[in-house]
Order: sequence, then structure tokens, then C-alpha cells
Amino acid sequence: MRARITGTGSYAPARIMTNADLEGLVATSDEWIRERTGIRERHIAATGEACSDLAVQAGKRALAAAGVAPADLDMILVATCTGDYPLPATACLVQYQLGATKAAACDLAAACCGFVYALSVADAYVRTGMKHVLVIGSEVMSAITDWTDRNTCVLFGDGAGAAVISASDGERGILSTHLRSDGALCDLIAVPAGGSRQPASEKVVGERLQYIKMKGNETFKVAVRSLEEIARETLAANQLTIDALDLYVPHQANMRILNAVSDRLGLPKEKIMLNLDRYGNTSAASIPIALDEAVRAGRVKDGSLVMLGAFGAGLTWASALIRW
Repeated sequence: MRARITGTGSYAPARIMTNADLEGLVATSDEWIRERTGIRERHIAATGEACSDLAVQAGKRALAAAGVAPADLDMILVATCTGDYPLPATACLVQYQLGATKAAACDLAAACCGFVYALSVADAYVRTGMKHVLVIGSEVMSAITDWTDRNTCVLFGDGAGAAVISASDGERGILSTHLRSDGALCDLIAVPAGGSRQPASEKVVGERLQYIKMKGNETFKVAVRSLEEIARETLAANQLTIDALDLYVPHQANMRILNAVSDRLGLPKEKIMLNLDRYGNTSAASIPIALDEAVRAGRVKDGSLVMLGAFGAGLTWASALIRW
């Protein structure tokens, strides 16, 4: 028995914020942003539009594509670092709104690696008896973005992507998942306050510690090395070479990172799914959004060998190899 992706879906808020729009907020320019990140625009959630709202829309589209009814779901996993509330889990809100009356529901926090981490959990549960698991990556990164910080506010966007993971006979499905972390580097990407170590306070708000902080140069080096290493590890575990890949779907963080990784792997650019220019970094939502777009554009077909690769706060990095 294998766990197979039987349907994908995605959703992005209607509002689009361009680089030109950001020029009115901070000292930046469209040219500066494009040259350093590859981003041209990003979607921003409307006032009152929360993480669960995005997740529900993506989930509905994935269920429709899979031909699976919400009542047939055994579990819902929502990968997010921007949930509706500290508690309850955003997945429980999604479970209720979808009408998935039989499904267990919980959140998984692994930042930009969240979807691949959640995919590995779904894989394990399906292999041990569950029939259908809905995995969603959903983020409202605009809620933790400091719009006065020119180094970070140009990077992030909002959105959600989803996949239905179903039990299936045969050779197609998730071949392997590979997960890594290094907490010694936790300060490279972090939201310093708002948790139990430094709860919300006037001091926190005054120092803008409730927003994401990044050490960009250090993160770049570790990201490139880690993504290359885990891609090679994944291929070796399945006795395959880079030439066997039909499509690589990476976390959409920064074009310079993706170019460096593809060069190191010797992977042609036409085998990489890219939509960074239109979404920015949507954290846990970026891989499932890109995967859904690739599927709907016909870039993924029956039998395609697809690799997912992610890197994010934690630090965490992860990969998955899928025979479609």
C-alpha cells in the first residue's frame, strides 16, 4: 500500500501588492527587489481573511480534484506558522468549515518546510491504515511582516495549497520523505516575541518584536547547501540520478537560492517549477501552490517523477520524492 496524491488545489487572496506598491512604503525599488529576489508581486489577505479561510478554499479545490467527499477524510493536517489563533488548531476550524465530520485535525509547525513535513505524516498514516488525509499549507505571512523593514517586507505573501493523500495499490505514490533540522541556527529566521518566552506586551509592540526577523546572508548559504544535500540524499535513497527527475518543485523563497541549487545539482531550469515572481515567499503554502499550478498546467503527468524540496525556520529542511 502506498500513499498517493490524488488531488491538488490552491487559493490566493484577490489583492495583489506589486513591487511598485512597496516603493510607497519603504525605501526600495522594483528593480532592486527583482534583482535580489526574483519577486514582482505577492497576494495579500483582505482585512478579516484568516489562515483558515485560505485553507478551506484550497482544501475544497483539492477534494474536488480528487473526487473525495469531506465526510470520507480520516485526518486534516494544516501546516502553518500563522494560524488563526494560538489555540485551537486552525485545522479544527478547517475541519468544521469543510464538514469533515469523521476527520481528526491538527496543525504542524515547521515554517517553510511545513507542507513536506505534513506530507510525511500523512504518508505514514495512510501506510498504516487511513484511506484519505487532507494536507494543507496555509499562511497569512502579511500578519507577521514588518512593513517598515525593507529587508523582509519585500519577501512575503499570503496563500494556501492543498493535497489529498489517499491509499493506493501499485508503484505510484510517495516513494520517500526526508526530514532534517538544526535548532542551533534558530535565530537565523524567527519571530522573537508573542510566545511563552516573551509574551505580548507594550515593550514587544514598541520594539516590533512580533514580526519576522531574518539574517539573510547567513540563511542563503545554509539554504543552498542544505537543499543540495537533501536532494542528493533523496535520489540516492531511491537509487536514482538527477537526470531521472521530471520536475523539481522547491520552496519559493528567493531566485538566487534556487539558481544556485539548480547549478549545483546540474538540474536544467526547465525542470524546475517556479512561480516565485507572482507569489513571493508564502512559507508552508509555497510548495503546494506551485505543485497545484504544475499539475493543472500539465507539467505533471501519470508516471512523472517529482521531487519537492523545502528549507525554512527552525532551521528545518525536507524533501519528498513522488511517482505521480
